[in-house]
Amino acid sequence: MNELTKKNYSQAGTAVESAVILKFGLDVHAVQVAVSVQVDGSTPQPGQMVARERLVEWIKKLRRKYPQARCISCYEAGPLGYGLHRQLEAADVTNYVVSPQLMDDRGRGQKTDRLDARALVSRLDRYVQGNQAALAVITIPTEEQEQQRALLRSRKQLAENRRRLEAQGRSAFLLQGIQVKGPWWRPARWEKLQTELPKWLVEVVRPLQLLAANTDKEERAVRAQLEAAAPKKLPLAVGALSWVTISREILDWKRFKNRRQVASYTGLCPRISQSGGRSQSGSINKCGNRVIRHALLEMVWRLARYQPHYPPVVPLVTGALNARQRRKHAVAAARRLAIDLWRIATDQCTAEQLNLGAPSTAR
Repeated sequence: MNELTKKNYSQAGTAVESAVILKFGLDVHAVQVAVSVQVDGSTPQPGQMVARERLVEWIKKLRRKYPQARCISCYEAGPLGYGLHRQLEAADVTNYVVSPQLMDDRGRGQKTDRLDARALVSRLDRYVQGNQAALAVITIPTEEQEQQRALLRSRKQLAENRRRLEAQGRSAFLLQGIQVKGPWWRPARWEKLQTELPKWLVEVVRPLQLLAANTDKEERAVRAQLEAAAPKKLPLAVGALSWVTISREILDWKRFKNRRQVASYTGLCPRISQSGGRSQSGSINKCGNRVIRHALLEMVWRLARYQPHYPPVVPLVTGALNARQRRKHAVAAARRLAIDLWRIATDQCTAEQLNLGAPSTAR
């Protein structure tokens, strides 16, 4: 324990030991964690570096001065996931995982791990005192939910790898003046294509073809597993994979209390610029989940084809719109569709009541 920590402890006093709150701002990285500590309402201490595997023990050692103290911490969401969160919760530390944001409140143009940790604990202090706008706390998935979402994202990565390999093959063909369109790597197409290519080029591209074909096989297997987890009856054009994608990214439909929260989470709400009595709406803010946003827009265009009577997509079907207007109406329809899916998932109403037509069991 450093001298500054001891000084803050002495300032806090022992008479109110049971009411002491220790706050920890954590700037988490793979090897080390920058930690800034605040004792009750005192000035946050300068950040210090602690090995990540020793962090929980370091906090336990620090709290021995006040055995009855309440410990609260926070760190920004990132590639390290929620393992540290679960370790802290198991150690009786109330932890919040928050949305990443710019921590340079003073605009000094300085950014270090220690400064970020100190800024985090300052915002945590305001949040604990009741300022809910100080931190954007995210929903923590259960271990089961995290595993289900990992499978979903694995399928997406496989699909992206397949597209990348396909593009690499097309590039190799184009360098030799050969233009090939579509999935050239499919076995039937590849067998025919080999007879039209120079032998040396076939040998160059063959590894890409094998990787693309194997990746496609793996992606199809994962996709079938995901589609099997969807409800047996879904509105026509919603799609089993789309439903599972949205549901697993959301984690729990019941987390939303009203339709405004649903629309906000999609990131499909317009930006607003308002000043001096003037107000102007701009493009969408994209503050929500990108995967959900893409899935909703795909569903809108399918609904425009297969369920043109669905009220939000009617302008896309019957209106004489230019490209910009069509995009604008598609975004509005996707936002409304997200709300309707939430209502269906939480049993507030049926698909028929929302004019989404008869369910389809097609996979």
